[in-house]
Amino acid sequence: MNELLTFSITVFTGFFAIMNPIANTPIFLGLTEGYDSRTKKSIAKKATLTAFIIVASFTILGKYIFDIFGITIPAFKITGGILIFFVGFEMLMTVKSKVHSLGEKSPDEGIAISPLAIPIIAGPGTIVTAMNNVNNTDFIHVGIVIGIFALMIYLTYLAFSKSDFIVKKIGDNIIKVIGKLMGLILAIIGTDMIIDGIKIAFDLSTK
Repeated sequence: MNELLTFSITVFTGFFAIMNPIANTPIFLGLTEGYDSRTKKSIAKKATLTAFIIVASFTILGKYIFDIFGITIPAFKITGGILIFFVGFEMLMTVKSKVHSLGEKSPDEGIAISPLAIPIIAGPGTIVTAMNNVNNTDFIHVGIVIGIFALMIYLTYLAFSKSDFIVKKIGDNIIKVIGKLMGLILAIIGTDMIIDGIKIAFDLSTK
C-alpha cells in the first residue's frame, strides 16, 4: 500500500510539473481570443478529452504504436517543438495564428486538437512520462497512471473553462501581456524540445 501511495505521488508530481494547468491557461486565452464563453468551453472540453485519449492510448499501447509507425522519441520531440515554437512566435509577434484563423469552420475544429490537445497538453514530455511510469509494471500501476492523468485533465479543463472569469479578475491588458510572455515561453519550450530531440537522436552529452 505504501509503495502504491509513493508511486501515485510521484506520478502526480511528474504530470503536474509538465502539464501545469495554471501556466497553460494564458496560452489557452491567447489562442481563443475573441471567442465567446460557450465556444471556449467547447474547445476546452474537446481539447482535454482528446489529450486524455491520446495519453491513455500511449500509456497502454505506446511501444506498439511507436513500433508500428516507426516513430522515435527524438522525432516526436523535434516535430512537437517546431509546432510549439511556431504558435509561440505568432503569439509573441501579435500575429493572428493560422491555427486560430479557421474561416467559416467551427473554432473547435482546429485549435482544440492542435496545438491545444497536442502538443500543449499531451506533449512529448507528458506522453514519455506516462510511458516511463508503466514500463515493466502491472495493470494496477497502469490504472493509477491513467487515473491520475484523468485528474490532471479535469483540473486543466476547469482552468480553461474558467478563463473568462480570470480575464475579468485580472484585466484584459494584463492578459495580453501574459499572452506575450506565454508566447515567449512557448517559443523557448519549443526550442528546448527541438534541442533535446537532437541530443537524443545523436546521443549528445547534456552537459
